[in-house]
Amino acid sequence: MSSKDPLSAALDRIADPSGGAGLIASGRAAPPRLADGTADVILDVTGLDDAERAALETQVKAELGRVPGVSRVRVALTAAKRERRLIAVGSGKGGVGKSTLAANLAVALARSGFKVGLVDADIYGPSQPRLMHAEEAKPVAVDKQLVPVETDYGVPMLSMGQLVPSGQAIAWRGPMAASALGQLVDARWDDAEILILDLPPGTGDVQLSMIQKHRPAGALIVSTPQDLALMDATRAIDLFNKANVPVIGLVENMAGYICPHCGEASDPFGTGGAEAAAQGLGLPFLGRVPLAIGIRTASDAGTPPAAGEGPEAEPFRAIATRIAAWLNPSPPGGF
Repeated sequence: MSSKDPLSAALDRIADPSGGAGLIASGRAAPPRLADGTADVILDVTGLDDAERAALETQVKAELGRVPGVSRVRVALTAAKRERRLIAVGSGKGGVGKSTLAANLAVALARSGFKVGLVDADIYGPSQPRLMHAEEAKPVAVDKQLVPVETDYGVPMLSMGQLVPSGQAIAWRGPMAASALGQLVDARWDDAEILILDLPPGTGDVQLSMIQKHRPAGALIVSTPQDLALMDATRAIDLFNKANVPVIGLVENMAGYICPHCGEASDPFGTGGAEAAAQGLGLPFLGRVPLAIGIRTASDAGTPPAAGEGPEAEPFRAIATRIAAWLNPSPPGGF
């Protein structure tokens, strides 16, 4: 059917809600077909909310219904499946600040315009409910699928810490823990385009099951500058490499302490270790987060520093900027 056909011409009189072009010109609609007085049209509603979809469908029916020879209009709505990318935040060992980094990275990405969800995949030691001030929030299930809880920071989240009593040990073997993680990842995340996965430390069953089933788009590794932590971080990197999951880079946490009384800087865990390790492994160094009392107190209070405007927010925002560049490289090559 040519572009001069009256049905196509009618659709091109309707402006695409996402731009000024007509529906045929923008690719929003396919050229309609007319048979026995019935006009059939396929309308792509990707990127439109429910109200916009309904309004556009009504407009299309009205415009086509005015074309001579049309007695009935049928509209088929289609939408491209939203691509959701999983970013795993891992470490070789516990106690390096992985969960704090994951929470603040999710908040910083959300503040920069991404639609982000947070999965507390640390099944045995869930801490995201405290970090995100969501300890009292309880997810519900709809059609046997969990619905993430909303937080104060624009990041919906799910955690085993919201499903079991506080302080109760989760003494599950690998297959049961992996099944629970699957329910968190496969929840009703709606329009979330990025899921941040706060993984358990180490390289065990839960990590392997997650990688095999859910295929993260990339992983970032958190370590302190200490040699012992870096040895374990290298093992985590090796796990992702063997599974063909791109390692986005390394973050150095607890990377220096400034005394709030005298202002003197010290490095209780050493300095520059993660940056040197990244260079040696041929990986990007994503940045360092200091050992700061403000970060600790804000985290304990359930107010991620990345949600504020203080100096404690800057390291997390800088790392989020580099992750965003990796997700949407422009120019190609990311960093």
